[in-house]
Amino acid sequence: MKITTFAIAATSLLQLTLAQPFRRHAHQHQKKEPTIHVETVYVEGPHVIVYVDQYGAPQYTETVNPPKATPTPTPSPAPAPPVAPAPVPKPYEAPPVVPAPAPKPKPYEAPPVVPAPAPVPKPYVAPAPAPAPAPAPAPAPAPKPYEAPAVAPAAVKPEAAAPPPSYSAPSKPAPAPTGDGFGFSYSPYNGDGTCKTQAQVNTDFAALPSEYSTVRVYGTDCEQVSRVLSACKAKSMKLFAGVFNLANLNSEVQTIIKAANGDWSMFDTISVGNELVNAGQTSPGAVIAAMETARGLLKAAGYTGPIVIVDTLVATLAHPELCDKSDYCAVNSHPFFDGNVAASESGKFLTEQISNLKNKLADKNQRIVITETGWPSQGGANKKAIPSKDNQLASIESIKVAFSSNPSSIILFNTYNTLWKSDNPSTFGAEKYWGFLGDSPSG
Repeated sequence: MKITTFAIAATSLLQLTLAQPFRRHAHQHQKKEPTIHVETVYVEGPHVIVYVDQYGAPQYTETVNPPKATPTPTPSPAPAPPVAPAPVPKPYEAPPVVPAPAPKPKPYEAPPVVPAPAPVPKPYVAPAPAPAPAPAPAPAPAPKPYEAPAVAPAAVKPEAAAPPPSYSAPSKPAPAPTGDGFGFSYSPYNGDGTCKTQAQVNTDFAALPSEYSTVRVYGTDCEQVSRVLSACKAKSMKLFAGVFNLANLNSEVQTIIKAANGDWSMFDTISVGNELVNAGQTSPGAVIAAMETARGLLKAAGYTGPIVIVDTLVATLAHPELCDKSDYCAVNSHPFFDGNVAASESGKFLTEQISNLKNKLADKNQRIVITETGWPSQGGANKKAIPSKDNQLASIESIKVAFSSNPSSIILFNTYNTLWKSDNPSTFGAEKYWGFLGDSPSG
């Protein structure tokens, strides 16, 4: 009767196979009860038992020989369940395939349709149009990593933290400006590079401490001469104006003349160029010739104040004629770019550099003005020079202490952060953060 075992096993396998829910097919139909026909077949030969798992998948077979027979083992005895084709609803699940190692033990693990291509792969990459602040002709000077004279002065400890700013404007109009206090440079541009309005400039100046008496600008675009001049009058400050582009020398000089409108009493100095020799944009002879041209135009318009060429300390040491031809010696010098100067040593560093410069001048007694100096509040370290707000305050305090008897010879760079600028490898990621009063209140 063991022959019957094979038939029963095959029938059970068929029932298990038909009972499994194949969910890969989306279209399901109402369940139909199949009619099962069981046939018993007697075969002279070995008995083959097929063992299946709970899913109906064959696991292994076993051949059992009858007591007195030497049958030839059949390798793949096709069990004779011709009844298998009965379930019509799923012809592709034909039971004859059951004995073979069906490659579908887990049909539900084949959902290749599920991982649909992720939509909108990079919607956020599109907004690449970063606002390029191009309207402003970059009047602010680039940093000066080239000011690296190998001098390591002794440390000078600041006596106090940053001077507390006094933002209260005088209730009464101050007397005529004298320009005998510390100066600062000012950038008339918004963070996106657009021009500030007169109202914005006024807002920026209203927040300035009263200890400053001179403001330096670099060019004539954005109506900055007339707008800053108006703000200077309200604060009783003097204006250090400048011609930025020598290619537009005549038109920029005429813009300054128009802004003065015959009254030069508010002008401290007019500069021609800014670090052009150091940057290799022109020769010392060419910038000197441009200054002489500007001098003639301004004198004809009634201006009798100082006219100077501004360049870096390094360029001026190499070309002292830039100072010899100017009404006084105007140089930009930043202790930060030396790399060997700590913030608290800034004042000492500048006094030593001025002493070195005097030895190069034709007139050893010529007046020297540091037209740019300061310290960044953010950025990467330049060896010993480390940007931070505390170091910025320490640097400025050190400078003010060193030049307390002659504050008009110092112009601090810069009043507010210049967020429209961009960095390069020589600026240590600090180009935007030289504002000793932080971000501009006008935006």
